[in-house]
Amino acid sequence: MKKNNIKKKKVLIGMSGGVDSSVAAQLLKNQGYEVAGIFLHFWKDESAGAKADNRCCSLESLMDARKVAAKVGIPLYTFDFSAPFKKAVVDNFLNEYAAGRTPNPCVVCNKQIKIGRLLKYARRLGYDYVATGHYLNIKKVGQSYQLFKAKDKLKDQSYFLYTFSQDELAHLLFPLGSYKKPQVRRLAAKHSLMVESKAESQDICFLSGPHNDFLKKYLKLTPGPIKLLETGKEIGTHQGLPLYTIGQRRGIEIGGTGPYYAAKLDYRHNILYVVKEWNQEVLYKKELVAKKVNWLSGVAPKKPLKCQAVIRYGHKAVACLVSLKNQNEYLVKFSRPQRAITAGQSVVFYDKERVLGGGLIK
Repeated sequence: MKKNNIKKKKVLIGMSGGVDSSVAAQLLKNQGYEVAGIFLHFWKDESAGAKADNRCCSLESLMDARKVAAKVGIPLYTFDFSAPFKKAVVDNFLNEYAAGRTPNPCVVCNKQIKIGRLLKYARRLGYDYVATGHYLNIKKVGQSYQLFKAKDKLKDQSYFLYTFSQDELAHLLFPLGSYKKPQVRRLAAKHSLMVESKAESQDICFLSGPHNDFLKKYLKLTPGPIKLLETGKEIGTHQGLPLYTIGQRRGIEIGGTGPYYAAKLDYRHNILYVVKEWNQEVLYKKELVAKKVNWLSGVAPKKPLKCQAVIRYGHKAVACLVSLKNQNEYLVKFSRPQRAITAGQSVVFYDKERVLGGGLIK
């Protein structure tokens, strides 16, 4: 019988000790890849003292990742990405809030650190692919690599990965795209990975406490008046404009007469304007401007594009028309007004299940 001399494809998979990346590693091993795990160390808020931690790379997570790697039968290495993580993700997070925008650090992290930076290291070390436990699908259609929503719509993470190029997509694998979360937990149990019951965190990984406590610690905040948008009447005092996001109720502490919702942040005069109704008309807009737009195909549409857009993670997609506003920006017009469109968040464009691209809301 003729020997099969086809060289195994080498995959470096990011492992956090959680159920998703653990099962993804096992699936890749089962599929015949030569797999190695990588555990990434990110920045931790040392000023938090005993509470200083990063959920993505805690000591417990590292121990779990080592146990899983041993069980799967693959080596596990570690990289220290704490310095670039601090610069690209944490500093950007603080700078955006200070400038009056609400960033999505997971979008930045995936592109610049967790996947983007790791991909550069992996290719330099001779690996063919980088894999993660993200829930989404990647397919080669003709000569083009395309991203699609995951089978599990409750876990779909395609929103976070609109930033990549064709060259990068060609070297990425997402083994969990065709599974639902309960299936993944069952697979973890079936393969005795010992992580099937681990809870998952939805919070920003580098926060060691409440979101606003972190901003209060690192930003210079100036209290100022809270005014009713309709009348201009002053009704209270805010703690600093970066602590508020359009449409939010949390943190507007005016006893007895609420609730109130942030409607306008006037940074020039340091005034927070609020309204009393969740669905007040001023909170809705029918269009937005997107900057730093990336098209996954590598080719921008030459004429106005009819598609669907998602204006924040977990938000329902809505029909829209995307057209070029100027050399660097796109105008997005929605079929119906959208509540609390927020500068700094990502707007991601879809053709039903397929991710077309996305950009930052201006």
